[in-house]
Amino acid sequence: MSLKPPEQKSGHLVVPGERLGVIEEFIPDSGTYVKDGVIYSKIVGRALLDLLNKRVSVYPLGNGELIPKVSSTVVGQIGNAQSDNVLVRIFKIENKMLSGEFSGILHISDVSDRYIDSMNDVCKPGDIVRAKVISGKNRIFHLSTNDKNLGIVYAFCSRCGNLLEPQRYELHCPKCGNTENRKIAPDYGKEPL
Repeated sequence: MSLKPPEQKSGHLVVPGERLGVIEEFIPDSGTYVKDGVIYSKIVGRALLDLLNKRVSVYPLGNGELIPKVSSTVVGQIGNAQSDNVLVRIFKIENKMLSGEFSGILHISDVSDRYIDSMNDVCKPGDIVRAKVISGKNRIFHLSTNDKNLGIVYAFCSRCGNLLEPQRYELHCPKCGNTENRKIAPDYGKEPL
C-alpha cells in the first residue's frame, strides 16, 4: 500500500491523512483539510478531482454512523508514538469503512502477553494495525493487540517508506534491504483497505 501522488484519479479510495494535492493546484472542498499548503483527506471516502474548476473533495463511503464499541475489531493507522503507547487513527470498524475517524490508544501493556521493552519493537508511525477495543472510558478508545489474529497488517520501512514483506521472523524491505521487527497479524498483507 503506497501513497499515491497528488495526480491520482477521481474515485480513488482515500483514508484520513492521505495527501490529495497542494493549494497551488487545487481549491480544498468538503472532506478535506489543509496543512502547510498540502491538501489531505479528512475522511474515508472517494477522492473527487474536479479538474475544470480546480477543486478537490472527498465523498464519504457508507451510510449510518459507526462508533467503536468494547470488543469490536478495528483497523487504524499508527500515529504519534511514545515509548509506552501509540495513538491510532481508526478508519475501519468490523470490516466497515468509516466516513470520519476516531482516535484510539494502544498501550504497551495491551500489546502481547510477553514482555515488550518499547513500542518501537511492536509498531512504527504509519503502520496499519488491527486491534480490539477493550475500553471506551472517558471517550478514549483503548485498544489491544494481545490476540493471535491481531497486530500489524501493513508495515512500512523506517528508512525508505516501502511496504515491508514478511521473511521468517522479521520484516524485510525489498527496496533497501532493511530488516525490522513488528507484532504482525497472521494474515499480514491481506487486510482489504
